[in-house]
Amino acid sequence: MTKQQRLVIIVSILASFVSFLDGSVVNVALPAIAKELGGGLVTQQWVVDAYLITLGALIMVAGSLSDLFGRKRILRAGLIGFGITSILCAVAPSSAFLILSRGLQGVFGALLVPSSLALIISTFSGKEQGKAIGTWTAWTGMAFIFGPLLGGFFVDTLSWRWIFAINVVPIVVTLWLMRWLSQADPAKKVGVDVLGAGLCAVGLGSTVYALIEQSHYGWSSPQILVPLVVGLLLLAAFIWHESKDPEPMLPLSLFKVRNFAYGNLATLAIYGGLSVAMFLVVVFVQQVAGYSAIQAGLTLMPVTLIMFFLSSRFGALSSTYGPRLFMTLGPIIGAAGFLLMLRAGAHVHYWTELFPGVVVFGLGLSITVAPLTSAILGSIDSSHAGIGSAVNNAVARIAGLIAIAGVGLVIGSTLTTAGFHNGLIATAALLAAGGIISGFGIRNNQLTEN
Repeated sequence: MTKQQRLVIIVSILASFVSFLDGSVVNVALPAIAKELGGGLVTQQWVVDAYLITLGALIMVAGSLSDLFGRKRILRAGLIGFGITSILCAVAPSSAFLILSRGLQGVFGALLVPSSLALIISTFSGKEQGKAIGTWTAWTGMAFIFGPLLGGFFVDTLSWRWIFAINVVPIVVTLWLMRWLSQADPAKKVGVDVLGAGLCAVGLGSTVYALIEQSHYGWSSPQILVPLVVGLLLLAAFIWHESKDPEPMLPLSLFKVRNFAYGNLATLAIYGGLSVAMFLVVVFVQQVAGYSAIQAGLTLMPVTLIMFFLSSRFGALSSTYGPRLFMTLGPIIGAAGFLLMLRAGAHVHYWTELFPGVVVFGLGLSITVAPLTSAILGSIDSSHAGIGSAVNNAVARIAGLIAIAGVGLVIGSTLTTAGFHNGLIATAALLAAGGIISGFGIRNNQLTEN
């Protein structure tokens, strides 16, 4: 690997890492945010979902902007915008201001991922490209688990506001490193699917609003029924528009590839369950069991360690034996881990009631992640790797968005021990569904010539 290639990898990882980290670091700070700004569970849901709505809706169209204006230019704009909106979040005087700032933060976060991937794809080729994408995926995936620990440290030692303010440090470092990127960056004449992005964003926003606010107004209220119906109609219109648009933000033709289609369907279930779990565990152990924010972050640390040591090993085994077995067993083992946590009561004894389940979940996740990525990106031609990865990342974020929005349907308006148990069962069901989908749908060694 040349010095320039190594620099591209570092810049791409840092730029994407800050975006994905911010999606998970906030979970452990939610009780502190609600305590200071008010709003209870609904505020907590919106703080998470405002970010995911704009991130999930715009992450694919951002790839077109990268081609139109140049990947380095869009990456730089994304980093600067993300830094500014992070500061806005840090100084938020009210929950409404914070939620609005989180939505803006997601807009700029969406610019970071496609541009980072475009840098990698244009710098590497052949097997080196696949390895580079794998490295990028592994590090961004770790952000999903590492976030609660970092958030807990800042909440307990300083303030929840620092989980946003600290973003400025890696952003400044990344912008400084970009000065040495010598890669040519010509802009291209491509179409930008503005209508598709609008339909997706408003459709998701309306649907999520109905799911979150139904606890206040009830399902029969026009304030819930109207946005729910409008949201679902707009999402249907989005799919229809994408099938007709000559340059869609979501190329539906990719879903004709079996492993890509079933892999993303499994992603929808697995990451939906994973998002609910990360939300519930760190909030429950603080609000009900009385853990500190740092203790809450440490609760899931074994998952990070297990993934660090085992993910690459299962990725190698998947390359030898194919991804199907691992994508089937991994989520089911992860589901068993959450069922083991059902022993936890209001006074949680971590080592006997949570730790065994956390370890089993970590093992299942390690078995799953690398084979899942390999199955999806390995099923399509390398020329589509960028959009393929962007689609898969968008599916994962939207899965988390919908799952967090609907969590109130499972646990009620206030998180209790009974609600926590219901959430664990729902999480296990989603993970198991991902394993079953993979078992029936994934085929080993599938490669398309698209």
